[in-house]
Amino acid sequence: MTQRVNLVAVDGGRRRFLGRALMSAAALAAAAALPACTVTKNGEVTTLTLNVAAIKDYGQAGLNAVSTILSIAALASAIGAPTVAIINAGDTALGAALNAFSSAAGSTLTITYDDTDWKSRVDSVLSALGTVEKDLSAAITGVETKIASTDLSNANTALNALATIVSAFKALLDSVAVRRPVGAMASATPAPSQAQVQQALMVLGVTA
Repeated sequence: MTQRVNLVAVDGGRRRFLGRALMSAAALAAAAALPACTVTKNGEVTTLTLNVAAIKDYGQAGLNAVSTILSIAALASAIGAPTVAIINAGDTALGAALNAFSSAAGSTLTITYDDTDWKSRVDSVLSALGTVEKDLSAAITGVETKIASTDLSNANTALNALATIVSAFKALLDSVAVRRPVGAMASATPAPSQAQVQQALMVLGVTA
C-alpha cells in the first residue's frame, strides 16, 4: 500500500515544504528509522521531514574519513602518491558538493523538492560521498598486506563508519518513490539504525 507523502526540509528549526511523493508502508518504516528524518501522519497525509543538518553531517563525515585515513602515514606511503591524488580529488569534489548543498539549504531558503537544481545538489553530495568511500576502500584493500595490523585496523574502523553513513544516506533517498538520477547509488541494503549512524558519526568526529 502506498501513501501520499509531503516532503519537508528542516534546518535550524525552520520547516520548508519540498514537494510530494508516494511511499510504500515499508519505505515509510525504513525512513522513520533514520536519524536524518522523522515521519508523522495527520489523517490521510503522511509527512516525511528531512533534516538538512543531518545531510551536512553525512558530507562532513566523508571529509573527515579522508583526513583520518590519509593521516595514517604508513598507509598513505604504501598506497602511493597517484592513489592519494585520486582520493584527494574525490575529497575536493565532496567538499564542493557539500558547500553547494549548504548554500542552497541556508537557514532562510525555501525550496521545492522536485526542483532540478535542488535535487542535483543533494544527489551530488551522495555521489561524491560514494566515490570517496569507493576510492578509500580500493586503496586500503590494495595495501592491507603491506601495513601493520594496528594501522589497518584504524583505517578499516574509519572506512566502516563511512560505509554506514553512505548506507544511511542511500536509504534516505531510496525511501522516496520519486526516483532521482543517482544511477548505481541506489541501494537495497537495509538502513542502518539510528544508533549505528550516530556511532559512525562519532567515530568520524562529527557531533550533532
